[in-house]
Amino acid sequence: GGMDHVRVHPKFLHSNATSHKWALGAIAELLDNAIDEANNGATFIKIDKVTNFRDGSPGLLFLDNGGGMSPEKIRQCMSFGYSQKCANAIGQYGNGFKTSTMRLGADVIVLTRCVRDSVTTQSVGLLSYTFLRKTGRGDILVPMVDYERVSGSPGHVSRVIRSTTEDFEMNLNTILQWSPFSTEAQVLAQFEHMESPHGTKVIIYNLWLNDDGVLELDFDTDPHDIKLRENGAKSDARAKELHKKHLSYQLRYSLRAYASILYLRLPSGFRITLRGKLVVHHKIDDDLKFPEYIMYKPQVDGITSGEVVTCIGFTKEAPLLNVHGFCVYHKNRLIMPFWNVFHDNSSRGRGVIGILEANFIEPAHDKQDFEKTCLLLRLENRLKQMTLEYW
Repeated sequence: GGMDHVRVHPKFLHSNATSHKWALGAIAELLDNAIDEANNGATFIKIDKVTNFRDGSPGLLFLDNGGGMSPEKIRQCMSFGYSQKCANAIGQYGNGFKTSTMRLGADVIVLTRCVRDSVTTQSVGLLSYTFLRKTGRGDILVPMVDYERVSGSPGHVSRVIRSTTEDFEMNLNTILQWSPFSTEAQVLAQFEHMESPHGTKVIIYNLWLNDDGVLELDFDTDPHDIKLRENGAKSDARAKELHKKHLSYQLRYSLRAYASILYLRLPSGFRITLRGKLVVHHKIDDDLKFPEYIMYKPQVDGITSGEVVTCIGFTKEAPLLNVHGFCVYHKNRLIMPFWNVFHDNSSRGRGVIGILEANFIEPAHDKQDFEKTCLLLRLENRLKQMTLEYW
């Protein structure tokens, strides 16, 4: 059939999604896409909980007012084995889009609106593991439909037929059967709530449950946050309480805490809103007592590659609080939060925190670590030395 067809076995979807161990890391990749869109005029990303029209179950909404995607671009974004990125973008709707959405839920619908040569297109794509599993398909089918806005009559759109009318109908019917929207009018209404003439809306639904059969994401504890459920086994109450209030602990379970330090600098005027409330950008160096700035010139193959300035200091709660580590950013994006360069049981470096942007090493696939190279080892040793000298 003419359905936009990508030949990859659906099992690949599920195994591919496990490349993200940590759910908040998957959410971060979707934030990266919106931050990259700041170059195309994006000024916000909104993350919210939505309710699935069909069954009342919760879904996850990402809405940005970036450039949106053309019909060609959404096909690249939602098909497989395709990745076209410019070197200095953090995210870009490359392969990371699939791995992160599938890490969070079984299904995702993408609605995007794009203006090109004064023509406005609206495209809808559905990547549904549920659909593929229940119909027993041996390949990945990503139904997509496109519309053009009729100029001069707001709210009116016409269907764009890429191959045949039957094909359009088939794509649309699949979307209506397996998405949260059961009529074409409902789908099109989603574009009216977009708050801007162009941008992208991503809705992830059928969110994954944890091993206890409970939703992995916790929307209830804090109405303005999305949390992960803690596995609360360890005690030592007082230290625990103090420690639990600290950012280095919070960010593991709280999207609001994590998002506040995810970027070293936010594009000017850019807002991240989580469940209706602004995420306040947090500069870790503001938390430090007696900060010092130390220059490091990494050598790559005997050639100095750039200069890295590390800000290092004591956390305000020191010495009460045994927090230590370096927040290492890469091209503005946090890769390793509070990286402890000493063994966990060591008291060396206690209370010392550092921040640096290391563009000379490459992040791992999930952007939660760096590729293990001799450069990384050298950096680790330099940070150990720096900590001991400072301490």
